[in-house]
Amino acid sequence: MTVTISERGQMVLPAAIRKSYGIKAGSKVEVLDKGRTIVIVPLPKGGMKAARGILKGKISTKDLIRMRREERKREAEHDRRLYGI
Repeated sequence: MTVTISERGQMVLPAAIRKSYGIKAGSKVEVLDKGRTIVIVPLPKGGMKAARGILKGKISTKDLIRMRREERKREAEHDRRLYGI
């Protein structure tokens, strides 16, 4: 999908995407700069406070850190293959 950026740097997310991800007026999104790619991630209502405790008793912090390190390695390898960086 192509969108146009206004002179003020604003853009409109297409209605189908907003509906699919539950993005409404006042919703928060995170904009991530991935080098040659920009990623828009919808944030949960209530921010980080809303997510607090959802993994309690299911996974340890050490496991989360290990999993994230592995994910970063996969992302870096993907970027190297895709963009030659």
